[in-house]
Amino acid sequence: MSIQKGDKVPAATFMTMGADGPEPVDSETLFKGKRVALFAVPGAFTPTCSAKHLPGFKEQAEAFKAKGVDTIACTSVNDVFVMGAWAKDQGVTDEMVMLADGNGEFAKAIGLELDGSGFGMGSRSQRYAMVVDDGKVENIFVEQGGEFKVSSADYVLENL
Repeated sequence: MSIQKGDKVPAATFMTMGADGPEPVDSETLFKGKRVALFAVPGAFTPTCSAKHLPGFKEQAEAFKAKGVDTIACTSVNDVFVMGAWAKDQGVTDEMVMLADGNGEFAKAIGLELDGSGFGMGSRSQRYAMVVDDGKVENIFVEQGGEFKVSSADYVLENL
């Protein structure tokens, strides 16, 4: 069963690209005492993720802050180097934190892993967005199939 509204976010360690290279970011530090809008994409550099999903959150960063969101975070089952390159490609600076879930451990822990092996992509994350307040899921929006509706920045903002 996947994570639900009201659940505590499980312990996990992500990787992010820092000024001096890869750095670990644990979920407790990420979520403790903060309201975080976390969105997940099936893959960096993939069409919908690059053309719509990430750009929407980047463009709406100020609107999220105005609604009480402290941090916007993007996660994907990609390695930290791919996430760092994607951030650079997308012009991401301090609008959001790019979190590599390289082994898919967070995706599995919350029950939102996706088997993309039929497309040569292996294990990935489903597309979703969630708002986490001090480590507890305030709301979660999981896409069905190949859709891109309920996890968009606009939809999440409307439901904050």
